[in-house]
Amino acid sequence: MKYGEALHWIHTREKFKVKPGLVRMEWMLERLQNPEKSLNAIHVAGTNGKGSTVSFLRNLLEAQGYTVGTFTSPYIIRFNERMSINGLPISDYELIDLVELVKPLVDELRESKIGEPTEFEVITIMAVLFFKQKGVDFALFETGLGGRYDSTNIIHPILSIITNIGKDHTAILGETYKEIAYQKAGIIKKDRPVFTCVKQEDALQVITEEAAKQGAPLSVEGKDFFLKHVAHTSDGESFYFRIDDYSSPLMVTGMKGVHQIYNAGLALGAMEQLRKLGYLVQQDFYADAIQSTTWPARFEIVQKNPAVILDGAHNQEGTEALVQTLKAHFPDRSIYLLYAAVQDKPIEQMLNQLKPIVKEAWFTNFQFPKAMKARDIAEISSINTSYVAEKQEEALQQIMDKLTEEDVLVISGSLYFISDIRKYFE
Repeated sequence: MKYGEALHWIHTREKFKVKPGLVRMEWMLERLQNPEKSLNAIHVAGTNGKGSTVSFLRNLLEAQGYTVGTFTSPYIIRFNERMSINGLPISDYELIDLVELVKPLVDELRESKIGEPTEFEVITIMAVLFFKQKGVDFALFETGLGGRYDSTNIIHPILSIITNIGKDHTAILGETYKEIAYQKAGIIKKDRPVFTCVKQEDALQVITEEAAKQGAPLSVEGKDFFLKHVAHTSDGESFYFRIDDYSSPLMVTGMKGVHQIYNAGLALGAMEQLRKLGYLVQQDFYADAIQSTTWPARFEIVQKNPAVILDGAHNQEGTEALVQTLKAHFPDRSIYLLYAAVQDKPIEQMLNQLKPIVKEAWFTNFQFPKAMKARDIAEISSINTSYVAEKQEEALQQIMDKLTEEDVLVISGSLYFISDIRKYFE
C-alpha cells in the first residue's frame, strides 16, 4: 500500500457521521488486546483551547525529558500531524503500517451487526496503537466532539482537563451550557483528578456533580488554582500561576491573547498534579516551556509589516477572544479581514462581533464539503465595506495591494479554511 492509498482509505470511512456510543471502539481495542490500558493518558475536552492546552502540556512534559504522544484535530498542514511524538508527526511509512493493521478489523466490523466505524474512530484506534508501539511516557488525547460519546473516551486517563464551555456543535451536543457541559463531563473518570477553567455557573455545576459522582478530585480556576494576568507583551501575555504551596515566577506565553494564560494554567495544574502523583517534575523548567509553546492558526503571525494573522476562530467565544486580542495587541491599526466559514456556524453573529474593529472585509471560498459559499456569507454580513472574491489568490492579491505597513490582515472563520490558505505564507 502507498501513502496516498492509505490516506484515501482513511478518508473514505464514514466522514463527519456521528454514531453515538463506544461499542465499535471497544470491539476493535479488545481485538487488539487493549493497547489503551498501557498508556499514561491525559484527556482534554472543551469548546475552545484544547489544542493550545495540549501544546503547553506537551512542551512542559518534554522539558522534563519525557517522550510525549499527542492526538489532535484538525490538522493544519498535513494529515500526519494528527498523531505526533514530541511534536514530530507520524511518518508516511508508519501510517501505512497502521492502516494495514486496522483495515482487516474495519472490514470485519462492516459485516457485523455493530456496523462500520467512522473516520474519527479509525484514526483514534491508529493513534492508540502508535503511542503503544512507540512506548511514549505520556499520551495526550484531545476529544473530537463533546466527550461522553467521543471515540477518545475509551482511554483510561491519569487526569482529565475540561478547558471551557461554549456554544459549538449545538445540533449534536445541545443548545444550553448545561447540556454541553454534560457531554464534556463524560470524560471524568472514577478517582481521576480533573482540572477546569469553566466559568458559567450552570455548566460548572454539571461538572462538579459529575466529579462528585465519580469521586474525582476537581480543581477549578479561581477556587483551587489561580491565574493573574499582568500585561500584554511583544511575545504574548505575562502572568502568575498559583496552586497549593506553589507560586510561579512571572511567566510569559509565546502566544498572544489573555485566553492563552488559562490554557497554560490548565497545563501547569496538570504538571503539579503529576508531581503530587510521584512523577519526576522540576518546577524550574516551567517558564521556558510556557514561553516556547506555539500552536498553528491560533493568532499566528505569519508576516510582519503589514502583519498577517491566521486565527481559526470558528464560534462566538473564539471570535470574542480574537477581537479582544486584536484590540490589546494592535490598537489604532486598520484591520482588514479575509473570511470563509463552514455551514451550521453562527456566521452572522461572528461577523457582528468583528464589525466594530474591521475596516474592510473580503469573503472567499475554500475546498471543504461543508464550506459556505462566499456570496452567501456576504449576504448576511453586517460589515459595511465588503467584497467577494471567489478565488483565494484573487482575494489575497486585492487585499495586499491595499495594505500599508501599519495595517493588519486577519484571516479567519474556520480552521479548515486556514489549513487551505496557509500555503500562500510558507
